[in-house]
Amino acid sequence: MDLKDWDDVSALLGREPRCCFEVVVRTDAGDPRVIKNDPLLFDGTPMPTLYWLVDRQDCKRVSQLESKGGVGLAEQAVPAAALAQAHLAYARQRDAQLPEGYQGHRPSGGVGGCAVGVKCLHAHYAWFLAGGDDPVGSWVKDQLDLA
Repeated sequence: MDLKDWDDVSALLGREPRCCFEVVVRTDAGDPRVIKNDPLLFDGTPMPTLYWLVDRQDCKRVSQLESKGGVGLAEQAVPAAALAQAHLAYARQRDAQLPEGYQGHRPSGGVGGCAVGVKCLHAHYAWFLAGGDDPVGSWVKDQLDLA
């Protein structure tokens, strides 16, 4: 792991990361925008959130969307079957990152640890930005483009 990325992500989070990660999307200036977390924290605790939005501007804009009822609006806008497929694909991708033969507690749920519905627009948008086929993340992008 790159030490500059570690320092940059620590500053963006306001704390030290609790697991290994990889910067998978960067801003135009080259700063971390989205990180991909290991599925287990350093202490072995399962980490359900594979993709994490860390860019401050993105986080602020998505938080503003959430504060205006964005979670409920996204659930209404995205067909339940498409959302269920996204959760399943996300969980499979995250679980494939577990060490071979791993026998401990496993992360649960799909995007952001949610099994049904929408819990966190930040997590959906992060996965979408990282190339995930996430209909909620796509909806978030559309809403941010309109703002």
